[in-house]
Amino acid sequence: MRLLSVNVGRPAPSPSAGGPGGLTGIDKRPFEGPVRVSDPGPKGTGGSGLAGDAVCDLRNHGGSDQAVYAFAREELDAWERRLGGRELVNGAFGENLTTLGIEVSGALIGERWRVGDELLLEVTSGRIPCRTFADHIGEEKWVRQFTQEAVTGAYLRVIEPGTIRAGDPVEIVHRPDHEVTAALQFRAVTTERTLLPSLLAAASALHPEALRKAREYVARQG
Repeated sequence: MRLLSVNVGRPAPSPSAGGPGGLTGIDKRPFEGPVRVSDPGPKGTGGSGLAGDAVCDLRNHGGSDQAVYAFAREELDAWERRLGGRELVNGAFGENLTTLGIEVSGALIGERWRVGDELLLEVTSGRIPCRTFADHIGEEKWVRQFTQEAVTGAYLRVIEPGTIRAGDPVEIVHRPDHEVTAALQFRAVTTERTLLPSLLAAASALHPEALRKAREYVARQG
């Protein structure tokens, strides 16, 4: 299991971007050389966990619980086939880490990855598609397609900061004792809300927004 690429984005205009000036950092490109990764701080003020990576819409993106976004090369390859052979380069989905040999959408909430020698990450949630993502990909009904497939990739928080680069090994050093995956969390908050109570098994490792939705659902259902 290893990193194929570490991807960072620069601010660029987008017709649907929520950032100041209509800018987005979703167009991530592989970076040659080391990249420092650390906790960016709370959502709303903190951006990306990767040095040099732009997050323009701080209201909806970035912050401690969405510090890093990972997507598997195997899942990009599967999307290439679904999209009729369209080429999807590393970083095409706006991911910071393009991985090989690790089940990213199937990662457990609270699962911890050691990346390189220093960096320790923890899975918090799947990725909810937005209009900016759809504009970036340019496929018809993209949000619906992505949601139906529920191949989400994973957001991660930084437990221990570190410097990483393409080719670094990725090791799963902790798997929690529950069955809540990033993909299941995604389905629960989008298309299968009856799954929301099951998210509580992930407890505080879960992205706070998803945890709040699960608790509110349980409270309403009595």
